[in-house]
Amino acid sequence: MSTLNYRSLLTSAFVLASSAHLAAAQDAEDEERRLDNVEVSGQVLYSDQINALKTPTPIIDVPQSLSIITADQIAEQGFNSVADIITYTPGVSTSQGEGHRDAVVFRGIRSTADFFVDGVRDDVQYYRSLYNLEQVEILRGPNALLFGRGGTGGIVNRVTKKGTIGENFTGYSASVDTFEEFSASIDHNVTTGENAAFRVNAIYENLSNHREFYDGDQFSINPTLHFAFGDSTTLDLSYEYIDHDRFIDRGIPTGSDGEPVEAFTDIVFGDASLNTTEFKAHIMRANLQHEFSEYLKGNFTAAYGDYDKLYQNFYASGYNQAATPDRVTLDGYVDTTQRERFTLAGNLVGEFSTGNIGHTLIVGAEYLDTSNDNDRDNARWSSNGFTDDNDTFIITRPLGLTGGTGINADGIVTTNDFSLNRNDATEADIEVASLFIQDQIEINQYLEVLLGARFDSFDIAVDDIENGVSRSRKDEEISPRAGLIFKPKENISLYASYSESFLPRSGGQYASLSSSTERLAPDVFEQAEIGVKWDFAQGLSLTAAYFQNEQTRTARDQNDETFETRGIEVDGFELQLQGYLTDQLSVIAGYSYLDGETASGSATPRELPENMFSIWGNYDITDKFGIGLGATYQDESFITDFEIGVDSEATHPTLPAYTRFDAAAYYDVSDTLRLQLNIENLTDETYFPNAHATHQASVGAPLNARFTISGRF
Repeated sequence: MSTLNYRSLLTSAFVLASSAHLAAAQDAEDEERRLDNVEVSGQVLYSDQINALKTPTPIIDVPQSLSIITADQIAEQGFNSVADIITYTPGVSTSQGEGHRDAVVFRGIRSTADFFVDGVRDDVQYYRSLYNLEQVEILRGPNALLFGRGGTGGIVNRVTKKGTIGENFTGYSASVDTFEEFSASIDHNVTTGENAAFRVNAIYENLSNHREFYDGDQFSINPTLHFAFGDSTTLDLSYEYIDHDRFIDRGIPTGSDGEPVEAFTDIVFGDASLNTTEFKAHIMRANLQHEFSEYLKGNFTAAYGDYDKLYQNFYASGYNQAATPDRVTLDGYVDTTQRERFTLAGNLVGEFSTGNIGHTLIVGAEYLDTSNDNDRDNARWSSNGFTDDNDTFIITRPLGLTGGTGINADGIVTTNDFSLNRNDATEADIEVASLFIQDQIEINQYLEVLLGARFDSFDIAVDDIENGVSRSRKDEEISPRAGLIFKPKENISLYASYSESFLPRSGGQYASLSSSTERLAPDVFEQAEIGVKWDFAQGLSLTAAYFQNEQTRTARDQNDETFETRGIEVDGFELQLQGYLTDQLSVIAGYSYLDGETASGSATPRELPENMFSIWGNYDITDKFGIGLGATYQDESFITDFEIGVDSEATHPTLPAYTRFDAAAYYDVSDTLRLQLNIENLTDETYFPNAHATHQASVGAPLNARFTISGRF
């Protein structure tokens, strides 16, 4: 696929249309579209919660694939991380994130930066908690028009809980699992006056899992204030504090067959006490919404975040099973990040008509000012005179490295010193100014057209403190978006869309800007997608989509540890079914097929499972008792890029395919008390869900269970 294949898109559109068995379109009464706060869970991206689309758009009218995971679904399936949600979402998968951050692969595009909270960018690298969420919105495909640079394969937007006027309640939850991990959370809302409410969400987690040495804890608290000034104006004020420490586990090596060595699944290839990450954040947000008239609404946001992160780790950097099956080479480094970010964003949403044509128009602007300081220091070992960041150890359990000291494979006591080799030290200042406009045009009751574009000015200046060099770069890009929605019936839409996004050469984390990257144009991402959405029964909907992604990317030095294949092209197909089959049985199911290659056709991209499937069903046996059962399947995928005609599949680093079964049971003792049991990996499958590099494959958890007490009064 050297270019997007529009002929195949049109062919697929015809097939989708035919499969829907559509007859002549039925007449429907025109309804006046208004900006009221409609809350139809799972059908409308909430307008009063700063949703991912920024306009009150029903899902059936959105010309792209997306998934909404509500707080109820999070609780019922026992999710406690972004990775848990991704596992049951079509078209996306998880990456390891080096054991210290969320990392998502959107249709073959790995990202640690395309995260948002209430529509505000949240690209610092850490593990995000789910304790204070109303829902999680996952949009696939380039999303630069509404979110700016990045958003190349998709975005994850977390919608937080806000104060509710007229209600006083306290929600609670406490869990313990078979690894002895414990968590407790609270959700307290109180009406403080006729026009005000206070709400606070908080969680404490004492971390543990199946891997030796793994521990940690997390405390987060999020108080909010909600004010209503008359019938047309609301103000939400929020502060969030996050304090998170945990052990870093970067997985196990692959062997001569290219697959993770199952004999090593109980061994941690790191330092028992120094593999750790520490993260603290202070985040403040203010959101003002005002309804100027029945047809015009404004949304204005100011946000400030102060982030401080440290992570240090040792990991397997080399292993030769054939030559030295009992030896592993370890590398390591310590990295710190301090970031401050200020965001101002605003948009106006108007709904009006020009003659018989309706418009939902959004015009917006955004300004971001970020300062980012990064330091990285490499390992240095005494056994080689502190001249190398690698040393070799005998593979045992435990590995015998703690506090930076151990006995290497030659029987020599070796000690690491992180202070002897500074890899880099940078200070970066980033300013981003954006303007965007989008119009969803209702031609008639059957046809809608979506047109829009965004202008971004991305200005970055990086001081390389270590080398005494300063570099800067300014990118100004326009990201277009177009869509066509055909609705032969009110409950069916067929759509086609095209969108672009870009990623500046500094990447998502601003850590460096080299002499080569400052001269290179941003990476450009294009996507065309066609699909059908069908609400074919009350509370039951089906989405099918075919897409093609093309990425124009300039090659980076292949010796760079952050090397990624450039010029990847991916096409694929997604299916998603969600809703109630009966009054007692609900189901969420998804399937995706992904096929990718580099632009030259010489490689298959890493972290691209060809087939992924997931399904979860809840069945209410009685009014008080119910059960849930789920399964998730992931095809094999390459850990690194596969060079066709050079390597053979047998020796290429590969994550094997796997199927995992999960289950749940819940019993409502009363209206204020629920008992719940979640079981993960029912068949005790040995599996490896993701990886970061050849010898860093994550080990999936064995059979385990979590017991939860929750309720609200």
